[in-house]
Amino acid sequence: MAKIYAEVIGDPIAHSKSPLIHRFWLNKVGIDADYFATHVRGPELGDFLAGRRADPDWRGCNVTVPHKQAVIPLIDKVGGMAAEVGAVNTIAPRDDVGLLGMNSDVEGIVESLPKFRTGELKQACLIGSGGAALAALAAFRLLGVERVTLNVRNRDKGEALLDSWRFEGCVGAVDDPDNIANAGLIINASTLGMAGKDAMPESLLAHVRAHPDDRAIVFDMVYAPLETDLLRAARERGLRTVDGLAMLINQAAAAFWAFFGLPAPRQYDAELRELLTS
Repeated sequence: MAKIYAEVIGDPIAHSKSPLIHRFWLNKVGIDADYFATHVRGPELGDFLAGRRADPDWRGCNVTVPHKQAVIPLIDKVGGMAAEVGAVNTIAPRDDVGLLGMNSDVEGIVESLPKFRTGELKQACLIGSGGAALAALAAFRLLGVERVTLNVRNRDKGEALLDSWRFEGCVGAVDDPDNIANAGLIINASTLGMAGKDAMPESLLAHVRAHPDDRAIVFDMVYAPLETDLLRAARERGLRTVDGLAMLINQAAAAFWAFFGLPAPRQYDAELRELLTS
């Protein structure tokens, strides 16, 4: 008898910790199922999803870089926060709609951060302008951020993004010093610092080390490596930090429910983090 399964797709994908997380939870709740990583390149997306549609044992997939927007034309419905964000990180087959696209990244971001009082978080700086950045902008709206600055490599793309979300703010270079210095929350939603990708610019790290606000928080969505240069610079300055594993686990919990119809057993989070960092 075939085993039901879900997976994570991306390009690259070998670094993904999602299989460890979902297999850990599947074992804890006693479901006879599997979850693994599948390397899918951009031109292969259409054929990949067509094949999975025909597989009755497939329960869905998580979607990571660089496919979070590219999958949208290939699925049947975009629901919830994914429609507002314009990016999908979870796809699940549903009898009534076909392939349903969702976005649990927003929840993953919000749940990873401290609870801010209304008006407390006046300015946030976002590094990056891709699919993960869209989720961060949606999270900023939920958190009540008053002003957003974007540090990006493509200024035109950044300007269009800020305008479409109608935040007060401005766009600067990746290492713009004023955007960093004036932010109470800095989020890296780019691939800078990820294993196999470009390094985080040393100039940006220097600005973080010189941040004027002891209360600032630095959140790096990158989790491979877990200890990124950005987080190291923030810790050297004595700032509060949030690593990519926190967001990964929080968003994975929502996906686990979508795939397998059971809540993730979060009472084992300490054990899970130990497994993921060993």
